[in-house]
Amino acid sequence: MEYTTFQDLKLSALGLGVMRMPVIDGDSARIDEEKAAEMIACALEGGINYFDTAWAYHGGKSQEVLGRLLAPYPRDSFYLATKFPGYEQEFFDDPARIFEAQLEQCRTDYFDFYLIHNLWEKNIDTYLDPSCTVMDYLLEQKAAGRIRHLGFSTHGSLETMERFLQAYGQHMEFCQIQLNYLDWEFQNAREKVELLGRWDLPVWVMEPLRGGSLAALPERAVKQLSALRPEGSLAAWGFRFVRNVPGVTMILSGMSNMEQLRENLRLFSAPAPISPDEQETLLGIAAELVKNRLPCTACRYCTEGCPAQLDIPALIGLYNDHVCSEGVTASRSRSLRTSLPETGPDACIACGKCESVCPQNIKIPDVMASFAAYLAE
Repeated sequence: MEYTTFQDLKLSALGLGVMRMPVIDGDSARIDEEKAAEMIACALEGGINYFDTAWAYHGGKSQEVLGRLLAPYPRDSFYLATKFPGYEQEFFDDPARIFEAQLEQCRTDYFDFYLIHNLWEKNIDTYLDPSCTVMDYLLEQKAAGRIRHLGFSTHGSLETMERFLQAYGQHMEFCQIQLNYLDWEFQNAREKVELLGRWDLPVWVMEPLRGGSLAALPERAVKQLSALRPEGSLAAWGFRFVRNVPGVTMILSGMSNMEQLRENLRLFSAPAPISPDEQETLLGIAAELVKNRLPCTACRYCTEGCPAQLDIPALIGLYNDHVCSEGVTASRSRSLRTSLPETGPDACIACGKCESVCPQNIKIPDVMASFAAYLAE
């Protein structure tokens, strides 16, 4: 395992994100704890010492399960990270209640790393409101030693990040952003990295493979990359890109099974620099991939409160693959209809709950209406 230095700590370059663990019967709120325990043991044995969870992951079960699975191991053998759920307005009223519950769920007396979760356009004004007590409370916990290192994660715009940093940058120690070769320009990741560099803040990477989509590329892209490195996997290309970005200290991966975990441990066993020509090829592939596509990463925040119980990420994936692809044929249309979930886009009631929590700012009700109209045709 490669390691990086953060202040006086030695962190594994790869962190385990407990957001996409193995589940039972496809239910994200039912983590398969037996399989998850095997993954935790394998991760620790393989040198991973950073574990990242959050209040909402796995239908609110991620913290509780991770706390239970890490309890048998010495507390100083790993670093634990979780986040304040500022994507819901109701949580701002009582940050102490949230924080105490997180400590209890994770079975710990302190968090090594604690983040403001998903800073974006819809909550930045609340954080900057003088009456907001969240930051004051978190800084009190840091002074008391119950938060060792404080940072923030964001899918927000460059302007939103700048506003937050102007107000609280002196208290931040790191920042977690969505970073991969597809989002280098598409989601303005390059300029975000540059901004964090000006603030001298280490970069934590989420979605290095964009929810797994960069591990399943179109055939043309696969051939391009195979010509450069016949032995290289698609996942390796994604990780090599982000490892080459200045300032990157932690790369998180939401691994879902032992096969992915073992492959990622192998990939992080030795440095693998990327050449300028290889980087240019990756960015060229990215430019092709983003044409007419929606930037869904299948984080599943949108599914938690959907009254129609739509599998929104699956529907958006089908929308991207079929509706947004060039040259839709009759056979492709038939293929689409046979692969639709039981509840289709026409069941969307346009309540807007999904859109209000989407980190990518996708106008999901509009997409479902467009998809339903497409199917009707």
